Order: sequence, then C-alpha cells, then structure tokens
Amino acid sequence: MNSINADLHCHSLISDGTLSPEEVAHRAHANGVQIWSLTDHDILEGQARAQRAAIDLGMTYIPGVEISVSWCDQTIHIVGLGIDADHVGILEGLRRTREGRGNRAQLMAEQLAKVGISGAYEGALHFAGNHQLISRTHFARFLVEQGVCKDTEHVFKNYLVEDKPGYVPHMWATLDDAVAWIKAAGGVAVIAHPGRYSRLNAMQMDELYKHFKDIGGVAIEVITGSHSPDQYQTYTKVAQQYGFLASRGSDFHDPHESHIDLGNLPQLPDHLTPVWSVFH
Repeated sequence: MNSINADLHCHSLISDGTLSPEEVAHRAHANGVQIWSLTDHDILEGQARAQRAAIDLGMTYIPGVEISVSWCDQTIHIVGLGIDADHVGILEGLRRTREGRGNRAQLMAEQLAKVGISGAYEGALHFAGNHQLISRTHFARFLVEQGVCKDTEHVFKNYLVEDKPGYVPHMWATLDDAVAWIKAAGGVAVIAHPGRYSRLNAMQMDELYKHFKDIGGVAIEVITGSHSPDQYQTYTKVAQQYGFLASRGSDFHDPHESHIDLGNLPQLPDHLTPVWSVFH
C-alpha cells in the first residue's frame, strides 16, 4: 500500500496554481501518479473537472480541498480528503473563509507601495486565475516579474511575511470549523506540511496535534514538497506518537516554482498507515 504513488496535495489555477485542473491531472499521470487529489485553497470549483480528467486517464481520484485556518495567531492549513464536493455545509464554510481576501489584497498593495513598489494589486490580479482567491502567491509572482526578487522563495524571505513589507494578517476559519466541515462532507482531515509552522513553538504544536485529534482529525502530511529529509523522519515520529495516518503530497503549484514535481516524492515509511487506505 505504501509503494503506491499517491499525490494528495496540489493546486490548479482555480486557486494559486498556474495550470488548469486538466493540465495538473495530465502532469500527475505522466509522472506515474496512481492516486491523485486536487486540493485548491478554500474552493471546490475545480473538483468535477479534476475528477473527470483523472478517471479518463485511469487514475484513482480523491476529491480534496486545502482550508486556511487561524491557530495561535498563525495561519496553518488543513487538507480535506474524500469530501463530497457538493456538500452545502462545506461550500458555505469555504465561501465565508474566502471573504475578505480582496480587502486584504488591497491592504497588501498599500504596504508594498510604501516601500516603492506600485501597481501591486493590479499586478497580482494578472496572475490570479480566480480573483476571489487572490493570495500572497500572486503578489509573489508579480514581485518576481518586476525584478524585485529573483524567485518566489526570495520573495517569502523578504516580503509578504510577518515583519516584512506587504504582510497583512487575516483571520481564517477556526480549526474546529474546518475539521467539522470536512467531516460533515464525509471526508478526513489532514494537517498539511507541519514543518512549515516554524513560528509555533513545541508546546503549541503539541496542543495542535492533540486538539486536532480530539475533534476528529485523523492524518498528517509526512512526505511533502516543503519538508526536508530530516523532517520526513521528524513527522514520521509525530504520526506514530499521536496515532495519525500518514499522507503524501507534492504541494505542486507550477512547473518552475515548485520544489518537487507531482509524484516525485519518496515513499511513505513502511511502518506508517497511509491515509489513502481509508478509501480502499
């Protein structure tokens, strides 16, 4: 089961990726992915297209979403897998979560203008396939296009993050709400890329894992595009300690920006139970 090439975290232009759902499906298939999920941020609009493309290509498809959550004054992400993409409750919850992105984007542009970077809002919109979901990633692409930074990795070291120009906090869904929406839609909740939450201390992470499990969360991403090999080991131990199923996903956004391409990840350790076992 762990030798299956599953990629259960990636994005299309419906949120902040650059390829259509069908193009992501074809890229995943070309890279040998057998079980696939498109997990766009806070929206389910691309699910039907992704599922049709996956089925046509002979891949197993698991409907998915990545929900933005505020936890201890930081933003974390919860992936929902196996959801009913037409469930009224999760659709309404995601709609509420998306509200405020436009105003936040205007404020981000104002912050960037103060350091001499003008036209950022319009520039970011140019990269946003869905204007409802304008995000930091779209601003990052604008900054690269303008030559302010050499790549998006450089952007997120110098702009758009706490204490840097262009940073504007936003209140997302609560952890309890996000997990409840996923469960109500028949899915399972997964903590996405825990290695990225470096601003949370060990006590806060322990509290996150315990509370997540208490409210019905079942899995954690162990192998993901933003984890280092050392972190694969770290989160293998976390999965064992807290009794989580393990997930695997590239977090692919774009052929040139992403650290790891679709399907090109190490396999999960044999002694972990993969989250996709729930669906088979």
